[in-house]
Amino acid sequence: MKKRIALVTGGFSGEAEISYKSAITVGNNLDREKFEVCKIDINPAGWFYEAEDGQRSVVNKEDFSVLANGHNVTFDAVLLCIHGTPGEDGKLQGYFDMLNIPYTSCDAATSALTFNKRYTVAVAAFGGVKVAKSLHLFKHTPVAASSILTQLQLPVFVKPNNGGSSIGMSKVAKADELDAAVAKAFNEDNQVLVEEFIAGREFTIGVFKSKGQIITLPITEVISKKDFFDYEAKYLGMSEEVTPAQVDESIAVKVRMAAQKIYELLNCRGVVRIDFIYNEQAAEPYMLEVNTVPGQSEASIIPQQVKAMGWTLKDFYTAVVEECWQ
Repeated sequence: MKKRIALVTGGFSGEAEISYKSAITVGNNLDREKFEVCKIDINPAGWFYEAEDGQRSVVNKEDFSVLANGHNVTFDAVLLCIHGTPGEDGKLQGYFDMLNIPYTSCDAATSALTFNKRYTVAVAAFGGVKVAKSLHLFKHTPVAASSILTQLQLPVFVKPNNGGSSIGMSKVAKADELDAAVAKAFNEDNQVLVEEFIAGREFTIGVFKSKGQIITLPITEVISKKDFFDYEAKYLGMSEEVTPAQVDESIAVKVRMAAQKIYELLNCRGVVRIDFIYNEQAAEPYMLEVNTVPGQSEASIIPQQVKAMGWTLKDFYTAVVEECWQ
């Protein structure tokens, strides 16, 4: 008998556009011989089930059920494709935990932790992972640029502490640019991370678990045509992504080992993508951040890496879904 899967997309943030693109790729590649798939759109206007004929009906939040073809339908599992809140920050995970519905992402605690960039690097550093030196700023407690620069060396990255897609991010090379960069980041979030620049090559790697085994996907090197990997570089063609990365195996081993360590350390589940800067002087990868609901559009990095590994997306999504019942 087919398992019934809720493919959940949308979201409450500016990343919703990316979520809808991810859901198209995932939906097109789920094995319909194994799974019956229902698309659920969670957005600021409400929670809706979208039937194949385009008709929409409201989701019953009491048990996460929908009315389909005159029948009340519940789900065996949830495949999360929401980037940003409430699908990447633990809110929906807590809701599904209370309803005892399995899902494909990290649990509520890990999702909430990794959505907060500062807390993620703090926990990773405590576990022995290399990270950049940084400061955590709060909107309710202003900090002068001069005070920041007594603790960090330029250049620095300034970015919203929560969220993704590099929205609101700036690279600051001059002291007189810092205040504007902090203000820009605070427009997106009430917490801001200021982080020292680490020179090196940027690598990103997908990690997932299948049949109890942690598997690393082929590494991608990200080469930005801009000064850094911002929203335009990610989504508007201003970067080159080389998959698999052309890199010495001695470096690749260090990146893969660091990624596996972080996956275990943070108690990750499902597929995550971990971003690194490999600093050649230190000969070590420095973790930048962990994406617990990485992009899945056709052009996204995870599908690139899956294909480079020799898997089909159908086989990959089957493995990801089936692991949530383990």
